[in-house]
Amino acid sequence: MYEELARRCLDGEVRAVARFISLLEDGDRQAYNAMSAFASTIGHAQIVGITGPPGSGKSTLTDKLIGYFRSKEKKVAVIAVDPSSPFSGGAILGDRLRMQGHAVDPGVYIRSLASRGQLGGLSKATAFALRVLEAAGYEIVIIETVGVGQSEIDIVKVADTVVLVSVPGLGDDIQVIKAGIMEIGDVFVVNKADRDGADRVVREIRAMLETQAALKRGRSPSAGPDTLASRSIELLHHGQTGTQAAAPVEQTGLEDLPPVMKTVAETGDGVQELGACIVSQFEKARQNGALQERRLRSIKAQLKDIAAWQLMDRFADSGGEGRLKRLSEAVYLRKKDIYGAAKELTAALVKGEST
Repeated sequence: MYEELARRCLDGEVRAVARFISLLEDGDRQAYNAMSAFASTIGHAQIVGITGPPGSGKSTLTDKLIGYFRSKEKKVAVIAVDPSSPFSGGAILGDRLRMQGHAVDPGVYIRSLASRGQLGGLSKATAFALRVLEAAGYEIVIIETVGVGQSEIDIVKVADTVVLVSVPGLGDDIQVIKAGIMEIGDVFVVNKADRDGADRVVREIRAMLETQAALKRGRSPSAGPDTLASRSIELLHHGQTGTQAAAPVEQTGLEDLPPVMKTVAETGDGVQELGACIVSQFEKARQNGALQERRLRSIKAQLKDIAAWQLMDRFADSGGEGRLKRLSEAVYLRKKDIYGAAKELTAALVKGEST
């Protein structure tokens, strides 16, 4: 049955895709084993990650990006990771409701996945679901994360291009530019740019990116009102600030910085430019080898996670919960330190010992 279901996925049958992803979400091990049929299809799609804090307009922006890619005759799939219901454990479906305009388009598939308590902004099944969608022939797969904070950056493990969305009015602007989540963006978007303070957020993000670039080049970033970090993007692009000429971009290293863009997703303003930028960033990474390096890192990280899950599953299947409980009690009663207990647990996992 599973092999037949996998074959139907390869044929692009939507109902088979939906069923297969549901089995993966439920942790069906036979479904995971059947994924070997998809090995030759890995890497055929461009994976676009949309992430950012709650309320930044990720779902509306995703909806507009679907329209952009469909206008280019691309087959598009969306994985929307929603917060889990505290009662059923399922997705609340808030993100998916904002994309109903594409529900009848046969070239679009939208799927909500429950985070089910998984940290990092993704569901445990996300990476596997996108492989099913690749196998089904979708050329663009957009993964919209649950609203994330400063350190929830798992999207970088699966996406080829990460779009980090922020908005004006989040309070202290420094929250937008803290390390962690700021380091994973390939494209930065200030959405709801018709609000007051949008230009300021653009400048703050640009300043942080310039500071990071300066530190990577091995020198301290400049300070003061006339530094590059204090100039707006608009002035940099026009080549001047105030009455003083700005240094050429190629002399400052700014040409390598991720783009910072403004959008108003509700009206569609800036979405065409954002879509074109996502494609451009992907092609640039493909040509300079960065895409291959990134995908290899992603596969390595996923292999580590999957190996850990498989070990713990095997341990649990063989009655290892008893040993885990005894070790936990020993740490609680201060008979063992937690690091030593973890070493003992690891040794048992490696040897296949459960009792």
